[in-house]
Amino acid sequence: MSLLTTEILPFETEAYHNGAFKKVTDADLKGHWSVVFFYPADFTFVCPTELEDLAEHYEDFKKLGVEIYSVSTDTHFTHKAWHESSEAVGKVQFPMLGDKAGVLARNFDVMIEKDGLAERGTFVINPAGKIVVMEHHDGGIGRDAAELLRKVEAAQYVEKNPGQVCPAKWRPGKETLTPSFDLVGKI
Repeated sequence: MSLLTTEILPFETEAYHNGAFKKVTDADLKGHWSVVFFYPADFTFVCPTELEDLAEHYEDFKKLGVEIYSVSTDTHFTHKAWHESSEAVGKVQFPMLGDKAGVLARNFDVMIEKDGLAERGTFVINPAGKIVVMEHHDGGIGRDAAELLRKVEAAQYVEKNPGQVCPAKWRPGKETLTPSFDLVGKI
């Protein structure tokens, strides 16, 4: 069963954020746009490159009213140690959620049970708490924050403009489509 258009499930966890530990719940992801960004583990190889890429685009996401939540099955204590020891991860200003028990990874169906790790899963959540974009990558394939930003822009546009859709490679200001009987076969 796809998680698209479903509401996020309840959770409560600890996060490392801006030099402190804080509690984060499902309620914190509602009322604004959110990105939940799962990765397998701290102190690994592809993961820090992805978090650094997100960190370098974080202000662009914030301008769109989006909060990013990175998640792995490590603890918030491990996130703090990684943040303090890695130049790349040290750039992160968004909450880094610990999911040691795998509750979030199971809620979002990205748990690799045999390893106790999360797959590379990305979820865009609208202000109502519904998943509107989701993707999974193999462990060896890193993601691109600029493409994720484009997907968020498209999701926000579609939500604000019912009846319109964004074609491939759509960017803000570019032409959208209004599906209709007369458009069938014309593209």
